Order: sequence, then C-alpha cells, then structure tokens
Amino acid sequence: MQQVHRKSLWSRSLQRAAGWFMFACLLAATAAAQADDKRLLVMGDSLSAAYGLATEQGWVHLLDQRLQRERPGWRIVNASISGETTSGGAARIAGELARHAPSAVLIELGANDGLRGLPLEIAGDNLDKMIRAAQDAGARVGLIGMQIPPNYGPDYTRGFIAMYADLAARHELPLEPFLLAPIVSERDAFLDDNLHPAASAQPRLAEHLWPLLRTLVDAADAAPTAGN
Repeated sequence: MQQVHRKSLWSRSLQRAAGWFMFACLLAATAAAQADDKRLLVMGDSLSAAYGLATEQGWVHLLDQRLQRERPGWRIVNASISGETTSGGAARIAGELARHAPSAVLIELGANDGLRGLPLEIAGDNLDKMIRAAQDAGARVGLIGMQIPPNYGPDYTRGFIAMYADLAARHELPLEPFLLAPIVSERDAFLDDNLHPAASAQPRLAEHLWPLLRTLVDAADAAPTAGN
C-alpha cells in the first residue's frame, strides 16, 4: 500500500515538474519572439500615457493591439510620462533608444511647454534634438502635433502650431498636426479636467493616428538593413 502511495506521489511530482518545464519553455519562447520584434517607441506626455485611465484603455495600447494583429513582428513600447516637456524628452531620448533599439519613434511632446508659455525656440530645439537622435540611431521618426488655447496671444499660438510643421518639413517626417482633432469640440470626450481624453474617446484617437503609424511602419520596413 505504501509502495502504491509512493508511486502515486512520484507520478504527481513528475507531472508537476513537466508542467513547470512546459511553462518555462513557453515563457522563453515568448521572450525570444518579443526580442525579435521590431519596436515602435512612443515618446509622449500624459496624452500618450493614458492619464487617469487604465493603461489598456489608452490609444497607445489600442494601437499596439492593432499593430500586432495587422503587422505581425511589430510592437509598441510606450515611454510616455505624464507632465513630460520637450526638455525632459530630449534628456531621456538617448537612454530610451539604447534600451529599446526601436525601428521607429513616434514623438508626441510640446503641449506642456505650450501650456506654460515656454519659449518656442527652446521647445523646437528640444524636438529637433530628439528627431536627430532617433534618426542617427537608424529609426524612422513620426511627429504628432498639438494645439493650445490662445492664452499667450495669437503670435505664440500660431508659432506653436507652425513649430511642428516646420520640423516635419525640415526632417521630411510624417506628421499628424493635431492629436485631439476628432474630439476637441466634444466636452464629454474629456475627463473632468477638460484636458485629458476620456476612455470613450481613446478608440477614436487610435483610429485617427493609425494612418500616421502605418506610414511610419511602412517606412521602417522598407528601410535597408545594416550591411545592405
């Protein structure tokens, strides 16, 4: 009887060990597959970081899901930080490029500079540094623009909008001029702060930005690899 019991315990132990082995193999295979994925790095502020929402509700996550469905072998790494300015992005870009080795970079920054009335020359220079750093690392770059209230006068407001267009023209980048274009006139599309998009608006933002992301991915896929 004891011998039968010992055999039963041994059998269950073997089954558990085999189960853990298969689980470890699955994790290793997943990690290896992800390591081979092409990465699209998003450098943004709270508008990209799903402020006030679960990460899974944000437009970046929704685009990542769509990208993995429609372009297998690609995934998005979201390095956005709430409250980020262009100076913060310029300070972080080298580390993020080294950490993730992206094939494409999508930059969504500047809104916090504009809301604080920071000099546009500095914001433009910071964005220029980020663009050049990403390009020097071999990544294709896309730019998402913003618009701000006219608190600092019409010249500042117009200059803020033009900053993105000028950068895109100078570096020949695909540009979406205004992230919030599809929802800007709809109060119920925003949280109570009237600044950050609500969860219900995130799928519309993802749809709005998909053409830019697709253009960026196409360009990265068409780029010659090292040694060719």
